[in-house]
Amino acid sequence: MATTDSGAALGRTLGKTFTTTALVGTGIALAAAAGTAWATARVARTVITPVRRRPQNQVVIGVDGDAGTVTLRRTPDAAMPGRFGLFFGHDTGYARLGGLLELGERTVTRELEEIVYGDLRPGRARISGYYHLDPEELGLPVSSVSVPTDLGEAPAWLFPAPEGTDDGRWAIQVHGWGATRQEGLRAVPEFHAAGFTSLLASYRNDGHAPDSADRRYGLGGTEWRDIDAAIGYALEHGARRIVLMGWSMGGAVVLQTVTRSERLDSVAGIVLESPVIDWVDTLQFQAGLLRLPSPITRGAMRLIEATWSGPITGQGAPIDLKSMDFVARAADLDRPTLLLHSSDDGFVPDAASRALAEVRSDIVTYVPFTVALHTKLWNYDEAGWRSAIRSWLDATVPAEAAQPASAG
Repeated sequence: MATTDSGAALGRTLGKTFTTTALVGTGIALAAAAGTAWATARVARTVITPVRRRPQNQVVIGVDGDAGTVTLRRTPDAAMPGRFGLFFGHDTGYARLGGLLELGERTVTRELEEIVYGDLRPGRARISGYYHLDPEELGLPVSSVSVPTDLGEAPAWLFPAPEGTDDGRWAIQVHGWGATRQEGLRAVPEFHAAGFTSLLASYRNDGHAPDSADRRYGLGGTEWRDIDAAIGYALEHGARRIVLMGWSMGGAVVLQTVTRSERLDSVAGIVLESPVIDWVDTLQFQAGLLRLPSPITRGAMRLIEATWSGPITGQGAPIDLKSMDFVARAADLDRPTLLLHSSDDGFVPDAASRALAEVRSDIVTYVPFTVALHTKLWNYDEAGWRSAIRSWLDATVPAEAAQPASAG
């Protein structure tokens, strides 16, 4: 539902499902019906199954170490201005890419800032919105902590506020579908500069936090419990005013949190980056991109919502997708909200974000982007992205007189 880090793997896996189904569906009517049923189940499972192996959907054509350049096959991600990460060798290597140097009809040449590890050579790769991989790379004090959840201890990274400025303002970062805590590292410097402590949380089934019994995503409907636990952790360690920031599906998790948590008195506002505001709209958009037949799309959503489909999908409980439409539920929201979305997102359409901003203009500050695709707003326009967040933070959660740091 996003980049290769935050959900594009979902879209591409669905695409493979449809391709296979087209082959299965050729032949006699019985085979076609069986293929459709199989594809419907496969699509439903794909939506709620955490991805562990991400697709290598880019091609490195050439590397010039002396010139400090890398040439890639041209794709929308490869051709986008900005700076990004490049995983290669089936994720055994990682490099950082800088600005565009040459934009050809079929290839692009970019600055090769650094090969962090691995042997970069021609072959398959994937472009990532991640830029920093390790929290220490930010050059800020950081520690690894554990958040007690109902499933066990969930690891998190804690970046304290600048020394002498701790006034109890915390930001909790919530990553997206198929992503990890690394997704939120881009936001830490701006929150730190504004005087915030940052907690980068993990949640169930993301490969780091404890798995649920079914090992399936709840699309926000179960993950919110772990973010609620993160709020509890923050409060126990000195937080008084908390901003929740959700990326892609993390936005859906945040929206579930602020409508279901009993700790909302401490939540001063939310930031949503390329968020899933309406799951039905998002899944239909994905299906349209992949030209999935409507019966398969509708059938997959019915399976996800059905009480009897557990043996087919593997999920432990049904997911009420209609309750995850926060345009329809706009009246349930009451926290100041900064909403950042690119009009050409490509995985999570911005229509629901624009609709929510319109219907709740009293609490939503909407900052539209273009060209930036999905969860790559920082990568494409770091200055604009940082300015939008800082302006909103200063207006919505201004600094107070510093409080003594918690001994907890």
